[in-house]
Amino acid sequence: MLGIELTPEHELSRLVDLGVRAEDAGYDAVYSTCHYNNRDPWAFLSRLAAATDSVRLGPGVANPYETHPVTLASKVATVDEASEGRAVFGLGPGDPSTLANLGLEDERGLRSVLEAFKTAEQLWAGERVDRDGTFDASDAGLNYEPPQGADIPVHVGGEGPHMCRMAAKHADGLLYNGSHPKDLAWAREQVDDGLEDRPDHRGEFDLIAYAAVSVAEDEAAAREAARPPVAFIAAGAAPPVLKRHGIDPEAASEIGDRVSAGKFSAAFERVTPEMVDAFCMAGTPETVRERAAAVAEHADGLVVGSPLGPDLEAAVDLAAEAVDGLF
Repeated sequence: MLGIELTPEHELSRLVDLGVRAEDAGYDAVYSTCHYNNRDPWAFLSRLAAATDSVRLGPGVANPYETHPVTLASKVATVDEASEGRAVFGLGPGDPSTLANLGLEDERGLRSVLEAFKTAEQLWAGERVDRDGTFDASDAGLNYEPPQGADIPVHVGGEGPHMCRMAAKHADGLLYNGSHPKDLAWAREQVDDGLEDRPDHRGEFDLIAYAAVSVAEDEAAAREAARPPVAFIAAGAAPPVLKRHGIDPEAASEIGDRVSAGKFSAAFERVTPEMVDAFCMAGTPETVRERAAAVAEHADGLVVGSPLGPDLEAAVDLAAEAVDGLF
């Protein structure tokens, strides 16, 4: 599976054009990031559904704190209807740096993610639900059934060991936030542990590298464009991940403080070359292919994530060509 992430930090008409371009370039799925400080991802996905024919569409990833899980289930079902059965539900604990702005950083956890997508599956199957756990619901139900019904794929976004194992046991895929083979090798171990407890009825499972990618013919320009997403990744990386790559936790924490404060330029300036190497496939198409090939030894799929490159339109095509045949 080859997907691409499009971030609603750009005008919606341009994003739709990029999504159409991605479909033409051979991507299988388009995910839209979900951050309160960008444009609404659901508006974008609805417009893209009308402009495309084959790519799967979904949030990459939504969280069950900013929006009630029952409402999230309905939003995904609406995308499924608008796209005539092409929705995918990307769901995770959310970005800690932006959730901190909303006072929600302490809400993040595995149980809330699991309960949210289990509830969604019940609703999509036409059931009514009651919940008294990480959220409340009383006799909640949808007044319509999405084309895929309960078969809408659920891809859990996460990088902690328990989230990886939970996804392998209960979901259809894991969107692992990683660009480096060391991280994907570790993720594969966690997934394999979870798959030992996976019920047969859940079917196949995909470990998908949700990788920051910055590709251009100019290596220096590609690496410079990688700074913003690497800042967010480094700020939200767990201590074991930072240790795996020899990155100073205090340096990552300083970046996170500046992101939360909206001082983005100051945060981006603190991104080091080592952080770029750890958290992004950045460089020429040849460099990106080499990095992606190493990741493909451990992953079943790849999502080409932000920033894509200094030239978005060119990067959509360059990335697809660079990883052709690997996933």
